[in-house]
Amino acid sequence: KYNARTLVDEAHGFGVIGKTGRGTCELFGLAPQKDVDLLMGTFSKSFASLGGFVAGESKVIDYIKHNSMAFIFSASMSPASAAAAITALKILKREPERVARLAEIGDYMRHGLCSLGFEIIQSKTPIVPVLTRDDILTCVFWKRLFEEGVYTNVVVSPAVPAGMQLLRTSYIATTQNKQLDIILEKFEKVGRELGLIGKTAEEYSLKGDISDAKRASGKK
Repeated sequence: KYNARTLVDEAHGFGVIGKTGRGTCELFGLAPQKDVDLLMGTFSKSFASLGGFVAGESKVIDYIKHNSMAFIFSASMSPASAAAAITALKILKREPERVARLAEIGDYMRHGLCSLGFEIIQSKTPIVPVLTRDDILTCVFWKRLFEEGVYTNVVVSPAVPAGMQLLRTSYIATTQNKQLDIILEKFEKVGRELGLIGKTAEEYSLKGDISDAKRASGKK
C-alpha cells in the first residue's frame, strides 16, 4: 500500500526476547522475510562482541552494501569479534534456558526496585531503567552506587528529554539471586541517602537537596 519495507531493530531483543532468544519477531509470532522485510541487530549487547548485522532479501542487502555510506566507510569486524559472536550464537542455541533465566532476573529486579519505591520504566528485557529526572542527581546517584560496588550507566539530557534522566541497569543470565539482593540493598541505601525513595526527583531538586547530595558524595 505504501511501497515501503518493514524493518525491525533487534538491538535490545536479539538473544534476549522470545522463547529461544530470537527476538521481537519470535515474541510476537512473526516470520522473518514473510511478516518482516529486514532485521537489524547488534553483537555489542547480548553477544558481548562488536559489530552488527542487517538480514533480509539478497537484492535489498546488495543495495545497502553499495549505497549505505555508514556501511561503506565502516571497518570490518576483527576475527576475534566475529569468533566471539559466532560462539555466543552457538551457546544461545545450545542453552536456551539462559533466555528464561534472564527473563526471571529482569522480573525480579523490576519487582524489587518498585517495592523499594523507585520509579522505573517497565520493559520485557533485562535492561531496567531507574528514573531520577535530574542531570546532577543522576550523576551523583551513579557515583555513590559505584562507590558501593554497583555499576550502572548514566543517561542524561540531551540523550533523553529533560525530566527523563535515568540510570540504566543491565543484567546477565549467570547472576545469582543473592547477588541481585545485594544490588537491591545498595540501591536502597543510596536511594534513601539521596532522598530518591519517598519523594520525586522534581521535589528533590526544588528543595535544594542536590547540594546536600553533592556534599554527601564528596563532590565539591
